Amino acid sequence: GVVVLLYASKYHDITAVVNISGRFDLKRGLEERLGKSYLESLDKDGYIDVKTKTGEVDYRVTKEIMLELLNTNMHESCLSIREGCRVPTVHGSDDEINPVEDAVEFDKIIRNHRLEIIRGANHGYTSRQDELVSAVLPFVKEL
Repeated sequence: GVVVLLYASKYHDITAVVNISGRFDLKRGLEERLGKSYLESLDKDGYIDVKTKTGEVDYRVTKEIMLELLNTNMHESCLSIREGCRVPTVHGSDDEINPVEDAVEFDKIIRNHRLEIIRGANHGYTSRQDELVSAVLPFVKEL
């Protein structure tokens, strides 16, 4: 969700983006996901490998990317999304990764915005994928 919103804030060549479970506060949850000493590890090694529960490398975060993330102000970025760009946000009420309050923040700031909260849905929309499709598909068909 965050990537498409940042794209829309920087480039004004699109008329719509779909934000699914995007994070508003980009600093929240970093220690839980990357470890308490993630900044020291980034300084020392220049990157952090984020691993799955089985220990496999899921993705790599470089110091450059982390600094860009930490310096990104989503409030300001969302204000830069042009009014002609339609943005629906779909978010699960039980999202354990990005709290539903993040979706409410997007709704307060983005001008041409529609918010849909799927009750009982977690971050992966387990057992609620049909509801996710029902929320997004009509919007996509309008394009």
